[in-house]
Amino acid sequence: MERHMGQRMAAFTLLELMIVLAIGAILAAFAVPSYQGQVRRAHRMDAVAALYRAAQFIEARPHYRGEALPVGFDQAPSLGTMVYRVKVLPGDNAAQAYVLEAQPVESGPMHGDACGVFVLDASGLRTNRFEEGGMGPSVQTCWHSR
Repeated sequence: MERHMGQRMAAFTLLELMIVLAIGAILAAFAVPSYQGQVRRAHRMDAVAALYRAAQFIEARPHYRGEALPVGFDQAPSLGTMVYRVKVLPGDNAAQAYVLEAQPVESGPMHGDACGVFVLDASGLRTNRFEEGGMGPSVQTCWHSR
């Protein structure tokens, strides 16, 4: 393109570019942690849903003997990369026929999460188990999406 005398090319100045970059950095500073929090909550809800699916699977089979859960019931999410491993543990007494736990995968994104291991027993009691006697958020916080 030929430039004629007296015509000025439109362009951004360095100051305008720096202002736009600063605004973008400020927005990213708030958006990224919020996004990561939403992803953690979504993974927790996957674990809760997987525990309830496994409980329904077990309760629909009165002669279930606590063997390993079938594929799709043994992880959260049920398809794709495993974030939580779901296992059946024997119950403490006759009234508690089973205990289910969803444990974060060692190399997964939820390893070291504040909610720890999700536990659901046959009576419907929901708890969380934390690392080495540590304390974490309330059961209400971990088991609900809000």
